[in-house]
Amino acid sequence: MTTLNPPAESSDRRAGLVLAVCCLSLLITALDTTAVNVALPAVGRDLRASVSGLQWTVDGYTLAIAAFMMLAGSTADRIGRRRVFQAGLALFAAGSLACSLAPSLGWLIGFRVVQGLGASMLNPVALSIITHAFPDPRRRARAIGLWGTTVGLSLAAGPVVGGLLVASDGWRSIFWINIPIGVAGLVLAAVFVPESRAATIRRPDPVGQVLVVVILGTLMSAIIEGSRQGYGSAPIVGLLVLCAAALAALPHYERRREQPLVDPVFFRSVPFTGAFVVAVTAFFVLSGFLFLNTLYLQEVRGYSALHAGLLTVPIAAGIALASPLSGRLTAARGARPPLVAAGLLIAAAALTLTTLSPTSPWAVLLTAYVLLGTGFGLVNTPITSTAVAGMPRAQAGVSAAITTTGRQVGNNLGVAVLGSIVAARSGAASRADFTAASHPGWWLLAAGGLLITVIGLAATTRRATATAARVSAHFPDTPAAEAAADAGVPDAAPA
Repeated sequence: MTTLNPPAESSDRRAGLVLAVCCLSLLITALDTTAVNVALPAVGRDLRASVSGLQWTVDGYTLAIAAFMMLAGSTADRIGRRRVFQAGLALFAAGSLACSLAPSLGWLIGFRVVQGLGASMLNPVALSIITHAFPDPRRRARAIGLWGTTVGLSLAAGPVVGGLLVASDGWRSIFWINIPIGVAGLVLAAVFVPESRAATIRRPDPVGQVLVVVILGTLMSAIIEGSRQGYGSAPIVGLLVLCAAALAALPHYERRREQPLVDPVFFRSVPFTGAFVVAVTAFFVLSGFLFLNTLYLQEVRGYSALHAGLLTVPIAAGIALASPLSGRLTAARGARPPLVAAGLLIAAAALTLTTLSPTSPWAVLLTAYVLLGTGFGLVNTPITSTAVAGMPRAQAGVSAAITTTGRQVGNNLGVAVLGSIVAARSGAASRADFTAASHPGWWLLAAGGLLITVIGLAATTRRATATAARVSAHFPDTPAAEAAADAGVPDAAPA
C-alpha cells in the first residue's frame, strides 16, 4: 500500500509547482491591468493626454488581450501550451520595457498593445495548464480558487502598488517590475511546466479571428471616441454598423467550419453562457469602479497617487478574505451561493455611491470599497469553475480563452463606457461637474450587480446544468462519462 504514496505525493508537488508558476504569470498581467489606473493623472499631465487618451492607455492593453486571447488558446492547444505560455511571458516583458521608455502618448498606447498581445498568451493558457494538472473536479475547483484569488488580489492591489511606484519613481516605474518577474516566470516554466497539447489538433481560423478583432475594435472605438465626436456622427455610426455586421457574420461563419475559433455550440450550455455573461459584467463593474474612483480621489479630492492607492486597500482586503471562502463554497455547494451573494454585495457597493459628492464622508467610501472587494472576491472563482465545468477537457484551451476573453471585454467596456459617460456629461470642467456626471455610472454598476444575482439563480438549476453535459457530449472526442463528469452532473445521459 505504501508504495503508491511517493508517486502520488510527487505528482501533487508537481501540480502545486505548476499552479505557482501560472499564478506568478497572472500576478503581473492582472496587476498591470489596474496599476495603470492610479497612474493615469500623472500620465495625463506628463504626456498631455485627454480623457479619451487615458481611456485608450487602459483599453489598448485590455483590447489586445480580448481580441487575441481565443487565438492564443487554440494555438496553444495545437502547438503546445508551455511554448505559447513562454512566448507570452517574453513578449509581455519586452512590451513592459518599451512602455517605460515611451516618449509620447501614441507610443505608450502602441506599446500597451504589445503588452496586451503578450498577456493574451498567458491567461487562457495558464488556466488550461491548471485544468490539465488537476483532473479531479474537486481539486481542480480548489486550484482554480487559488488562481481566482491571485487574479482578484492582483487587480485590487494594482492601485496600491501603482500608487507606491508612482510616488517613488514616477509613472514609468509601474512597468519596471514586470521585467524581472517575467524573466523568472520564463525560467520556472521551462523547469516545472510540462508540455501538453489537445488530443485533437485544431486548424487556424483567420477569418474568425479577423471578425473578433473587428467586433471588439470598432465597438471600443465607437464608445470612446463617441464622447468627443458625438454618437450620431458619421464616423461613429459607421463603426457601429461595421461592428453589428461583423457580430452577425461571426456565428454564421463559425457554424460552417469544422473547427471554428468560437464554436457557437459552446453557448448552448446555460452554465457556460451564464459564466461568460457574469465574467463580462463583473469585470465591467470592477474596471469601471476603479477608473471612476481613481479620477475622483485624485482629480476631485486632490489626493496623490500614493494616497489614492492606499485608500483602496479595503478592496484588496475584501477580495483576500472572500476569495478563499468562494473557492470552498464553490467546491462544496456549487456556484449559486457565491454568485448570488456577490451580485448583491456589488450592487450595494455601487448604490452607496449614487449620491457621491466632492465632500462625501469617508465612512461612505470605505463601506463601498469593502462591499465591492468582498463581492468581487466571491464572484471570480465560480465564473471560472462553472465555465470549465461546462466544457470538455479536450477543448480546455478554447473554453478558458472564451471565459477569460469575457473578463477582458468587461475590462474594456467598464473603462470605455464609464469614462465616456463622465466625459460626455461634464468634460471634467469642475469637481462638482465630474462628481454629478459620475452618478449615472454608479447606477449602471449597481444594475450589473443585480444582473449577476439573476444569472447566479438561473444558470445553476439542475435543468441548466444538464445542458452542459449535452454540449460536452456533442464533441466526438469526448466520452459521455467524461462529459457528465466535467459538467458536474452525476449519471447524466447524453442527448
